[in-house]
Amino acid sequence: MSLTTPENIRRLQRKLYLKAKAEPDFRFYQLYDKVYREDVLSHAYRLARANHGAPGVDGQTFEMIEAAGLEEWLSGLRKELRTKTYKPQPVSRVSIPKPGGGERPLGIPTIRDRVVQTAVKLIIEPILEADLEPAAYGYRPQRSAQDALKEVHARLCQGYNEVVDADLSRYFDTIPHRELMQSVARRISDRHVLALIKMWLKTPVEEVDDQGRRRLTGGKRSKCGTPQGGVVSPLLANLYLNRFLKYWRLSRMGEKLEACVVSYADDFVILSRHQAREALAWTRQVMTRLGLSLNEAKTSIRRAREEQFDFLGYTFGPHRFRKNGQWYLGASPSRKSLARLKQKVRAILTPRNVGAWPEVRDRLNALLRGWSGYFSYGTRLPAYRALDNYVYERVLHFLRRRHKVPTRGTRRFPANTVFGELGILRLRRVRLGPPPCAMG
Repeated sequence: MSLTTPENIRRLQRKLYLKAKAEPDFRFYQLYDKVYREDVLSHAYRLARANHGAPGVDGQTFEMIEAAGLEEWLSGLRKELRTKTYKPQPVSRVSIPKPGGGERPLGIPTIRDRVVQTAVKLIIEPILEADLEPAAYGYRPQRSAQDALKEVHARLCQGYNEVVDADLSRYFDTIPHRELMQSVARRISDRHVLALIKMWLKTPVEEVDDQGRRRLTGGKRSKCGTPQGGVVSPLLANLYLNRFLKYWRLSRMGEKLEACVVSYADDFVILSRHQAREALAWTRQVMTRLGLSLNEAKTSIRRAREEQFDFLGYTFGPHRFRKNGQWYLGASPSRKSLARLKQKVRAILTPRNVGAWPEVRDRLNALLRGWSGYFSYGTRLPAYRALDNYVYERVLHFLRRRHKVPTRGTRRFPANTVFGELGILRLRRVRLGPPPCAMG
């Protein structure tokens, strides 16, 4: 199933983007008919299918849809949109563990609603993308967390050493609907597209309590929040936080405070040469005006040449060369990132996993390969070595139990065998360059 965007859709997206970029005040008034185009809906389904998401409140899976007839299903959805009888179903809410402890609520729309949201996103994203500030990196085409990390590191090495390590309090849950819709309507005047977005913001949330009882919350009376898990939620979240970034630029705070902002979704840092406190005070005031608030317990000011801070899974700040003890401003995988990976490794190599070794190996390698693909910047070798040692110990323990080896197992399963014949990926074999931004 190809995920390459069909050429017809690409041309349409390019036209919309160029028009939006060339005319910043233009409002797009005829978009809805493009949402239910046959090629757009078909591609939206393929994209939703590729994410392998769980079913929503209706219990319908991709396999069930395809067994009953995908073309007929898409035709019915297209008819609902064309006749304007489409109504979203409630969002299923589940809780997933947060990296720092606690739980994060995640909203799961039905597959039907995910496909329609994806179709709308295909049409409106090029328009809204044209207005997003360069400081925003999250959930944007041709941009990534790696780009944000490199920007932060480069600024630190340029002398932006005072850092506002900011954290927004429950950002996705507190975005005000009225102001968010104003941000969308500034560019999109098609009332049918606006109606779809408003319906998704007002969709009830179905929750199941500890006794298995279902209840609905939210709905038409809700005035804020866009569920994490919705396809359009990251785009809408980017759009609303863009108000802050745009006001920063228009107020010329970068020049006044000798500072810059690097943002990834609801995570951002402000890097300043000397005026981090002033930047934090200004940010606090603006966020209040936007109906948002900083998590004061998790927001702090750091001096990057003297103390470390974490951003997007990396630790920035003073690092030491192991060979000569020289200090440099570095970036490396954070301790929390290592701990989360170790937890996932343990979950795969649990005694309850009775799958064949090739299946276990492939799952473990996919996890390690994905982790190393993200943590491929900065100083990685110490983290890679530590993880190689940890993975070896866990694999050794797993195989020793499975094969009932009475000893510790190091003779039967030495490291060279585990990372060789048994095929486990060895992270330290990944090609490494010198740590960037060395400082004297």
